[in-house]
Amino acid sequence: MLRPLLMILLASGACEAQRRAQPKYHSLYGPKDENLPIAEALGRAALGISNFLREGDELLRHELEDAPPAYDQQYDFVVVGAGSAGATVASRLSEAEDATVLLIEAGRNENLLMDIPVLVNYLQFSSINWAYRTESSNRYCLGMTDRKCNFPRGKVMGGSSVLNYMIATRGDPRDYDGWAEMGNDGWSYGELLKYFRKLEEIGVDELRADDKLHNTEGPLYIDHPTFHTPLADAFLRAGLQLGYPVIDYNGDEHVGYSFIQATIKNGTRMSSNRAYLHPARHRPNLSLSRMSHANKVLIDPLTKRALGVDFTKYGRNFRVRARKEVILCAGAIGSAQILMLSGVGPSDHLREMGVPLLQNAPVGRNLMDHIAYGGLVFLVDQPVSIRTKDLINPVKPYLSDFFNKHTGPLTVPGGCEALAFVDVDRPNDLTSWPNIELLFIGGSVVSDASFHHNIGISDKYWNKYFARLTGAHSWTIFPMLMRPKSRGKILLRSNNPNVHPRIFANYLDDPEDVRVMIKGIRAAIQVSKTEPMRRFKSKLYDLPVPGCEAHRYDSDEYWECAIRTFPFTIYHHSGTCKMAPDTDPSGVVNPRLQVKGIKGLRVADASIMPMIMTGHPNIPVIMIGEKLADMVKEDWGYNSSSNSL
Repeated sequence: MLRPLLMILLASGACEAQRRAQPKYHSLYGPKDENLPIAEALGRAALGISNFLREGDELLRHELEDAPPAYDQQYDFVVVGAGSAGATVASRLSEAEDATVLLIEAGRNENLLMDIPVLVNYLQFSSINWAYRTESSNRYCLGMTDRKCNFPRGKVMGGSSVLNYMIATRGDPRDYDGWAEMGNDGWSYGELLKYFRKLEEIGVDELRADDKLHNTEGPLYIDHPTFHTPLADAFLRAGLQLGYPVIDYNGDEHVGYSFIQATIKNGTRMSSNRAYLHPARHRPNLSLSRMSHANKVLIDPLTKRALGVDFTKYGRNFRVRARKEVILCAGAIGSAQILMLSGVGPSDHLREMGVPLLQNAPVGRNLMDHIAYGGLVFLVDQPVSIRTKDLINPVKPYLSDFFNKHTGPLTVPGGCEALAFVDVDRPNDLTSWPNIELLFIGGSVVSDASFHHNIGISDKYWNKYFARLTGAHSWTIFPMLMRPKSRGKILLRSNNPNVHPRIFANYLDDPEDVRVMIKGIRAAIQVSKTEPMRRFKSKLYDLPVPGCEAHRYDSDEYWECAIRTFPFTIYHHSGTCKMAPDTDPSGVVNPRLQVKGIKGLRVADASIMPMIMTGHPNIPVIMIGEKLADMVKEDWGYNSSSNSL
């Protein structure tokens, strides 16, 4: 069990009177006022920005060079998508010096501005977001513009590892043992642990000596962000008061509270691009074509073999050939769309779309996501939360501290500071399989006047419900459903590859999802009533959600209405190219991630997950990339034991 000094301090026996006697906070840094004289503040900021620009130039020099291929140029492997899995796969395959690898990415290069952790919310307004949206529904996303939920996905080197909130979770061992029990040989937790270790350089001091579960030599740096608001400290104390331990949730314990482990190094984002492709940039056998939109996989209709990829770059059409394999790493939406455009998918649907059928397969089915209720706002009476207007105020030290030292609240990924994994049906059972994650944020939807556009909350609902609180000091918990029973689907809207597919999230279709979510909301509210949170006079904003006024407040019916109004995606889209053994017709790929019925074509990303894992899937997707690379090397006689970058 992880028993750092933090846990001892949190559990210390300081008496109630001493706690009440503590002075009120005047800034995020502590009881004293931290404002700087304007001249000093501007001077520090100018120096910091100059340093930051130099760092940004250095980062760009580490980017893999864009080298457009010749028409019909051949490579051993063509990898589509430079995201969490694709960057991993391309880097690992290029370790084989006699294998040529082309990586195709639709987006642009990564830059240092994207890697400021607190700015993650703003990235979704930029060109590095595919900006998908669900189809309109009268059962969910009711408070969103046009009753459609936003589905952000990364369109950049590093993919969604550049667009996400950087939270590093492996999942629960029972997730992967469940995959294996479905007939997916090689995918049990015991068999995957070596890949979780292989990808990791753990920076948490207390965990570096645990070489059974962690690694200090992998490419991806994982650490706790160094800054925490007083509210995050109180959240962990609240967990202890409720009977939960502080844990390493990527270790042997899976029920409890923790500060987040994040893909962060020196206060900035560690994307899969920086972890895997920057160190591989000088390899002569690894090529990259950026700003390249994959249109379809070229498949011989007679032999059913993948021959290469058709893509568009700056308005020009390109075709490249794969001597050995094409590997799709375009994500749960992109990989499904590309397969269907290539003739692999549900036969009736492809005929309807005018796509010649090559292989009937349930592509696009089994869509899963982790959703959270996003309407909880807990107001506090002290200036201890993360607010945008404070972070950008030049007389406060926050900008200066980040640009000069990479410290302070700008290092907090989108305000996400801590989390808890709990089983709301078996509270305090430390052996149970968590069905809810309580994601703690040291702010809330009202902390930034633009955040509701990020989520897609309509102006009507924002103005009726949240607007009056804009800028208030607050915190929130997103109660996240870990194992949804509801399933959505993805369909083509057109046979034009530039047209976004139709996404039917089907959130809350299964009543069991509603039941567990309601219990998750009540678990979050229970946290607010503990002494550590009451110390800040935490008060739930309890104005009835618009459209739910007819239901008695705090009844199950009320919370179901509220959840259907504000179901926030946590960006964990998965399952649309399901992995299953050959005997299971619900599968698109087999356990070696080969597309069933098509030779020389594999998929490696979150789309292959038969059941979504417990937590945040960025680390599991990188693990999938690591395992896929070893399987490909094994199948083609390359050395799969190399750990070098």
